[in-house]
Amino acid sequence: MSFVHKHKPCVLLLLMFSLLNYTYVTRADVSAVIVFGDSTVDSGNNNFITTIAKSNFRPYGKDYCGGVPTGRFSNGRLPTDFISEAFGLPQIVPAFLDPSYTIKHFASGVCFASAGTGWDRATAGIFNVISIRKQLEYYKQYQRMLKEHQGEAKAKRTLREALHVISLGSNDFIENYFLLPICSSQFTVSEYVSFLISIVNNFVQEIYKLGARKIGIICLGPIGCIPMERTINFAALGNCREETNDAAREFNVKLQQLVATLNTELRGLRIVLGDIFDLGLDIISNPSAYGFKNIAKGCCWTGLFEVSILCNSLSPTCRNADKYGFWDAVHLSQSAYHIVAEYLLETAFSVFL
Repeated sequence: MSFVHKHKPCVLLLLMFSLLNYTYVTRADVSAVIVFGDSTVDSGNNNFITTIAKSNFRPYGKDYCGGVPTGRFSNGRLPTDFISEAFGLPQIVPAFLDPSYTIKHFASGVCFASAGTGWDRATAGIFNVISIRKQLEYYKQYQRMLKEHQGEAKAKRTLREALHVISLGSNDFIENYFLLPICSSQFTVSEYVSFLISIVNNFVQEIYKLGARKIGIICLGPIGCIPMERTINFAALGNCREETNDAAREFNVKLQQLVATLNTELRGLRIVLGDIFDLGLDIISNPSAYGFKNIAKGCCWTGLFEVSILCNSLSPTCRNADKYGFWDAVHLSQSAYHIVAEYLLETAFSVFL
């Protein structure tokens, strides 16, 4: 398996994006990239809410346009930024709550994601972040804004042809089920997975009713192998935490079944599942094949437990983040996110190209 692995320079990226009359030549009639999810795709919404789950400070954004911290939990761009660019849309997907952007920017892409959230409302409550229900409310608000901006008919076409990307679920297991006693005392893993899948089903049904017809859901990766999970896995001497990986596998299997059902039941819907689990395991098993020298810990400080406020301006970082699969103890580096994006575009999301 091989990928074209290079980053386009960030020269004039923000300037180009600020040109409101700029016309984008999109591919395959994908009008916009609309994003729901957690820190894997949050482009800065948490900057504007009261929470400690933030990354709008250095060294986050170290390789983003000269070191600008945007609220993205990485050293640079996210998978959805690369996906947007691949469809001939802007190189970044802006955060809906960022007041420096308007509906003129959001017409070609918008992000409602919030770091620390999950499918389970209780997960969002842990760090007081934006729940998936609240993201849906923002989506409805966005639709009203879009209709005022483009007119009813054009706005409906924009929404119908937009690619709705969803990346969510890791925190339900990492922050919630396997860390706090409440969920694990009430549900078995299988019961909790089924509970989450029912929420996914309801969410997809709702955005379908609101006009979404192209949906790409990103599966959970091997979340038991992130550096923080390895660090707390004392019994296995820092190896991947298999109970967390097993939960992710079970979630992915039931998600695949749901996607198959929805594609059959909902007329005109095209929903695909981006399964990155095996890709993640392959990167961990063969890091050098992907250009990485270190995959066991993050680039920020020790790389074993630092994330958000623990990875800050006082934290030393590795010399070259491109050689690290992880930026902090939880989130991937820009290089790894680029690989994930290209994999999605070559596999599941290829139907939209």
